[in-house]
Amino acid sequence: MMVFITRCLRSLLPSLLLGWLATAVLGLSVALAQSSGAQPPLRLERADDALWLSTQLEFDLSQAVVDALHKGIPIFFVAEADVLRERWYWTNKKIATARRQFRLAYQPLTNRWRLNITSGEIVEPALGLSLNQNFESWTEALNTVSRISRWKIADAADLAPGVRHKVDFRFRLDLAQLPRPLQIGTLGQSDWSVVLSSEQVLDAESAK
Repeated sequence: MMVFITRCLRSLLPSLLLGWLATAVLGLSVALAQSSGAQPPLRLERADDALWLSTQLEFDLSQAVVDALHKGIPIFFVAEADVLRERWYWTNKKIATARRQFRLAYQPLTNRWRLNITSGEIVEPALGLSLNQNFESWTEALNTVSRISRWKIADAADLAPGVRHKVDFRFRLDLAQLPRPLQIGTLGQSDWSVVLSSEQVLDAESAK
């Protein structure tokens, strides 16, 4: 009887593992979908030298994120924009990518909030090279994060005349920058998910 039970458990183990993984993935997908807000409106401005993006983001931080901030844990946000050239004969071609990262941290000694904004990844030695701002409250800092004004996402030379282009914009809370134990603890939790995305077509007439 013991041999029979052992064999049954061995045969059921792969199915149980697959079921658990499927449930975990589904839960994470649902959490991300629920956390996604309305598509932020994009304002694209084509100048002689570049393509500029402006937007107003609307999102709220959960109490869990706010508590982590007050405990001195820096929180990172990432904004990304891809400029794609439309092609009728093939998939769209990515011609430019822009990335901006925000690091928000509480400074208990001064009771102030420090926001670092930079292009690309933020690492500690490079913080002095980024745009640094101090605020009296985290709400003021978040208001600055949520307003993106005239962000250069492509050079004018990248835009082919007479061709339509599309801009894909994404904004998220970067969990990969959290301390490792906190990363594991936030997996699948909607409280730690901030995901916004939007896309807009730049007509061929605007790219001439």
